Amino acid sequence: MKHKDAIMLEYLLELDGTRLLIDEVLGLWVKFDIKQAVDRHNGIKYSLSLHNQSNERILGFDNAHAIEYRSKKHVAPQRIYDHWHKDNKDKGRPYNYVSAAKLLEDFWDSVDQIILDIKEEIS
Repeated sequence: MKHKDAIMLEYLLELDGTRLLIDEVLGLWVKFDIKQAVDRHNGIKYSLSLHNQSNERILGFDNAHAIEYRSKKHVAPQRIYDHWHKDNKDKGRPYNYVSAAKLLEDFWDSVDQIILDIKEEIS
């Protein structure tokens, strides 16, 4: 029997190329790009993103590219692969990748929060 982490990683990899309309009224949709990658510590190169009706990314979790992150002044930035973007202007902030299951949970929790925020804004 396969370990839960291995099953969830397979599931995540199967999502590669998936595009889902998640709120027709708001025009929100998600995109999953996931590939196996030997050059990443977790064995995958991933990009999970939420987009608005104008096709702008409004949320993203990825390790497809490195970011330079500086947490304090006068400290050299760190080169980090696992990160997330809170909107289309955010250059990225570190994300603590634990597992495929946790990545999906964190992504969908953030999507749910954004939908709630948008609905609250327009009501």
